[in-house]
Amino acid sequence: MSLHHLDFSQRLPLFDTAASRAIEMQAAKALAPHTLMQRAGLSIARLVCAIAPHARVVWLVCGPGNNGGDGLEAAMHLRMWGREPVVTWLGDAVSCPEDSRASWERARDAGVQFLDTPPARWDVAVDALLGLGASRAPEDAMLECLQRMHESNAPVLCVDLPSGLNADTGALNAIISIANYIDSISANYHFSSKIYTLSLLTLKPGLFTAQGRDACGEIWFDDLDIAHGTPPTALLLGAEDAQSAPRLHASHKGSYGDVAVIGGAAGMQGAALLAARAALHAGAGRVFVALLGGGMVVDPQQPELMLRDLSDLDPKKMTVVCGCGGGDAVRAALPRVLSTAAQLVLDADALNTIAVDASLQSLLKARQAKALPTILTPHPLEAARLLGISTAQVQADRLKVAQELAEIFTCTVILKGSGSIIATPDQTPCINPTGDARLATAGTGDVLAGLCGALLAHSGDAFAAASQACWQHGSMAIHRPVMTASQLLHH
Repeated sequence: MSLHHLDFSQRLPLFDTAASRAIEMQAAKALAPHTLMQRAGLSIARLVCAIAPHARVVWLVCGPGNNGGDGLEAAMHLRMWGREPVVTWLGDAVSCPEDSRASWERARDAGVQFLDTPPARWDVAVDALLGLGASRAPEDAMLECLQRMHESNAPVLCVDLPSGLNADTGALNAIISIANYIDSISANYHFSSKIYTLSLLTLKPGLFTAQGRDACGEIWFDDLDIAHGTPPTALLLGAEDAQSAPRLHASHKGSYGDVAVIGGAAGMQGAALLAARAALHAGAGRVFVALLGGGMVVDPQQPELMLRDLSDLDPKKMTVVCGCGGGDAVRAALPRVLSTAAQLVLDADALNTIAVDASLQSLLKARQAKALPTILTPHPLEAARLLGISTAQVQADRLKVAQELAEIFTCTVILKGSGSIIATPDQTPCINPTGDARLATAGTGDVLAGLCGALLAHSGDAFAAASQACWQHGSMAIHRPVMTASQLLHH
């Protein structure tokens, strides 16, 4: 068996529901009946023992489908190993799938205790209620069991997915409207040390973006010894994606590109300065700043930055980062920037301005035909404005939205948020696993834009630069309960 904790050291393939089902069906045809469920149940039981080595009573809440069957199979192993599994099964031996019935018989014959209600106490709980492809919301007895499970101080192991989580999108849309459910577990679903998820056979995109990261807690994986050649739906970035090319001894500042940051309207100069400082610290050879609000001739905290009038910059020879704190003033700069910038990162108010101006959208789309690399860095509201939809619709399917933006505007897109999505036309999208809510402070997006600019200036590869920037940006969210943008910049 290949049960292991994810360490995000290398890029990993992710498979949506349809691809996972296809892999499962292909594997089942090549194996003896019940083999996959036996392997899954053994893996669950092993992980229960790993996360709660001294646990005696294990409460397994099993749904009516194959997810519940995996839990039943685990209960049998736990009983054979001297634990005290107690199963609340919301299925029945008549209507359940054939494999689940076989696991129920094995659990029953091993002497596993079945109860219609939760035991008086338990040391660890197993959520084997709703698995891959479940579309209904937990309700009635299922909802009550989930509430009891998460109200307890005992660890919770989710089988394949936390019940109610969409495997493809990471949305808890099946249960988000049930206020009492969310109220009872929300404290545990944020930075929890007691929730674990064991993804079986494949890793799913929804585990790593939107609400999935909070809901899943610590993620483990077992491929159940199944090899396949199915193309992935998405890729999970690994540490290898963050590696920078070595800087040769025989190089100079011109070897690493010029970055020009355009933004910082009146009252928002700090956003442009944060982006510029980030570009400088990320290795850009020279960094110029055009503050649209004026008011500075030098940055006393970073005198290496060269402040210029916008008219003195030549975008044709630079990587331009445009929009950070730009306000309405950025509108006048965009036609020239979009038409001529050798390489371009668009953020914040540049995106908001483009969203309402068809002529600017046309200029943006035309950059691909000119072979001018472009990165967009929208947060969910900015993405919603660009597509003319709601923020809720963006968050309901982040992978789809990022890909739509990349295709429509023919560029690389970083859809920021929990599990940022990196998408570009005709390429498998990536999800970034680094970072957390400590980055949810003003200005951290400006730092990311500047980081993208420096890496793009050096490599010329928009997708690689965006992926590397996301990983490095997220990996710096360490050591503090929250991080200001300035603290992030210094890291």
